[in-house]
Amino acid sequence: MGLAEVMDTIEYQFQNPELLQQALTHSSYANERKLNRIEDYERLEFLGDAVLEMITSHILLLKYPDKQEGELSKLRSSLVCEYCLAQCARDLHFPDYVRLSKGERQTGGANRDSLLCDLFESVLGAIYLDGGMEPARAYVEKFLMSDMENKRLFYDAKTNLQELVQKNEMGTIAYHLTGEQGPDHNKHFFVEVEIAGVRYGRGDGQSRKHAEQKAAYETLLCLKKESRFN
Repeated sequence: MGLAEVMDTIEYQFQNPELLQQALTHSSYANERKLNRIEDYERLEFLGDAVLEMITSHILLLKYPDKQEGELSKLRSSLVCEYCLAQCARDLHFPDYVRLSKGERQTGGANRDSLLCDLFESVLGAIYLDGGMEPARAYVEKFLMSDMENKRLFYDAKTNLQELVQKNEMGTIAYHLTGEQGPDHNKHFFVEVEIAGVRYGRGDGQSRKHAEQKAAYETLLCLKKESRFN
């Protein structure tokens, strides 16, 4: 994919496109091509992580003038968790744009949540270096801060589901491991939620815990559609 297409996707035109190219270069690609290690995205991801915390903190402080520090911290954590950032990266088609080694791509690296989370932050770091705070803030607001309700719902999905089920006396929750795929170093787990014998949401992830979290989230969305809660 060309850098021009990436810039159209993220709605920011770089003055120095090499920064964007670096932000989309994984260390495996740099090693394979014998590039200098500072040419991969890790330094930009380091910067982007700090910029992201500052921007989200500022936005939440203005948006919720009555919330205490603890509530704001929890809300920020729900927005910048690995899953949410990875989903944003998928929405921006970063799995198509990232430069990986052949081996890393063949083993599913382009869809790994941890890598995609890093990409969202490295691109933010690149935008900040290239254009300053305003375009960095616009990127975060447009691609992360939207749909905050569902992002919060995911962050506490298992706890929220447990509380909902207990409150409505729906029965016992069980998380069933329905399958595993891949080698030990890159295992993928599949989980399904059962409540009082009825199967609901399904989830998958690179750990059983993550798969359960996604399955709980899908169950909450299902129950929400059924008007079980507001």
